Amino acid sequence: MIKTTATTELLDAEMMSRLERLEILTRKVFRGTMKGERRSKRRGESVEFADYRNYVPGDDLRFLDWNIYARLDRLFLKLFLEEEDLHVSVLVDVSKSMDWGKPVTKGLYAKRVAAGLGYIGLCNFDRVSVYAFNDDLAYEMAGMRGRRLTSRLIDFLENVSFDGTSNLARSCKHYALRHPQRGVVIVISDFLDKNGYEQGLRYLLGRELDLYVIQVLSPDEVDPELVGDLRLKDVEDSDIAEVTITRALINRYKQNLKAYCEGFKEYCARRGISYLFATTRVAFDQLILNYLRRKGLLK
Repeated sequence: MIKTTATTELLDAEMMSRLERLEILTRKVFRGTMKGERRSKRRGESVEFADYRNYVPGDDLRFLDWNIYARLDRLFLKLFLEEEDLHVSVLVDVSKSMDWGKPVTKGLYAKRVAAGLGYIGLCNFDRVSVYAFNDDLAYEMAGMRGRRLTSRLIDFLENVSFDGTSNLARSCKHYALRHPQRGVVIVISDFLDKNGYEQGLRYLLGRELDLYVIQVLSPDEVDPELVGDLRLKDVEDSDIAEVTITRALINRYKQNLKAYCEGFKEYCARRGISYLFATTRVAFDQLILNYLRRKGLLK
């Protein structure tokens, strides 16, 4: 039994019971470092028979089927389905701007999604790693495997603080350099990085990863309720902007945000990245149980 106060805020017992029935899927076939719990499309040397092929010199004689040889006087090699690890990495934006929004902050929402995906992976004996980033990879809990580590996963996410500016490019570059293994990578962020998202995602695409991005915004960012003369301060770098908020300005802001998100979505689609947009108004269980299943990440 998991005993941690974090389960109340990130994952409760009811949600855990629903998540443990799911598994994370991959659209690609990766070679694991050990034979694990996941069935691969590759043929290997585990215990479940798959097929035969003709023997060629150099094949391992241990896998010859001598019964067929006795009947047909021909050599056939037995092939087996190989079970392998799936590496699942979740990168969560913990820059200062994520600690904002109502009725729940973007950061807390992102942590819940990360906890849910991590828990699904642990239940299926995937190799789960979670990274929190701002201007670089700030925190990490890597290489977890097995449900017994759920409390460590949740405690880790609960104790990560929101601070600093976001630098997706540097964070993704350092992830790609330090973690050569391929697998499924999910990046959760508002993706409102002043440096853009293209360079960071290119670092991940260069590793031939099965890549998913989840863009999380607050309802107030999508439909702000501001009016009058305001002095706005960027929570990450303290930039100041003095503006007069009018209905025309609000409409232009909405058009620009919509164009930005649609451009992001199109960028992902052209490069085989699965993109999902959600505001924190979307129920967490609906995002996990419905939206991500339709995207093909879960089943």
